[in-house]
Amino acid sequence: MTIAPLRHHARAVWSDSRLLYALEEVVETELNRHLKVAKEWMPHEYVPWSDGRDFDGIMGGEAWAPEQSKVTDIGRTALVVNLLTEDNLPSYHHEIAQLFGRDGAWGTWVHRWTAEEGRHGIVMRDYLLTSRAVDPVALERFRMSHMSEGFESDNRHSMLHSVAYVAFQELATRISHRNTGHHSGDPVCDRMLARIATDENLHMVFYRNLLGKAFELAPDQTMAAVRDVVVNFRMPGHGIPGFERAAAQMAIGGIYNLRIHHDDVLQPVLRFLKVLDITGLGPEGLRAQEELGLFMGGLDDQATKFDERRAALLARRAARTEQA
Repeated sequence: MTIAPLRHHARAVWSDSRLLYALEEVVETELNRHLKVAKEWMPHEYVPWSDGRDFDGIMGGEAWAPEQSKVTDIGRTALVVNLLTEDNLPSYHHEIAQLFGRDGAWGTWVHRWTAEEGRHGIVMRDYLLTSRAVDPVALERFRMSHMSEGFESDNRHSMLHSVAYVAFQELATRISHRNTGHHSGDPVCDRMLARIATDENLHMVFYRNLLGKAFELAPDQTMAAVRDVVVNFRMPGHGIPGFERAAAQMAIGGIYNLRIHHDDVLQPVLRFLKVLDITGLGPEGLRAQEELGLFMGGLDDQATKFDERRAALLARRAARTEQA
């Protein structure tokens, strides 16, 4: 089905409603592909229930202590950030349901995505509490504080910006979960997060392919949206209490930092869609493409400087440890 765009200054300008309608068939195709490849899995199978025991409080059990945790310090920090990010699912659902709608293929995807994401929070919290990986009181207080603030997407003003954002964000979340598992020190945790990361990758593919079709329909607008999203990218958990400190620890710990963001999140999506090689753009699209290329070059330089500072810091830490 071909939907004619509006015309503005001799270039095609697509409204959100027209783009939503024009992309409906693509959403249906991608939804059907997703349902064929997505594997059913059960959160309870990834939780070491036999390790569980009562906590202090009304059950009169044992209070939590840091030495009970099987995960590393950096793993514990990242697990809390990752779970609190997942906890805001009600707000995320509200945002995308308002933006994409609840009817047709769009609505089916919105609800399916929400259901799949819900499993992530379920299994992570069950694992964390059963294995005593984190302080349960602090975790609940963080959750209450974070969710009480609510969530508003930086890209809620534009359907194209939102699609561009989640194409990168889903991959960023996959990488964060996967690296957290690798650095957790607990094979059970690693296996659980690998399962979650598989879902996140499928979500990324859905949005990435949708973004590719948007480039075909509205190349200038989509290029501008991608530039804006890449330049101003923030993880959805940025409102978590103490996020900046936790993010710095995760960066140094090799879970998520500028190098990972550049090499493993932004570059793969941009290369797959050949964003910097698209031709036939109008003045707005060309300007956005040039600015995107310049930004990526600058980000690569920043990542290199970060790598050098991180290596020096880790070397100093290793030297202090050896002396001790």
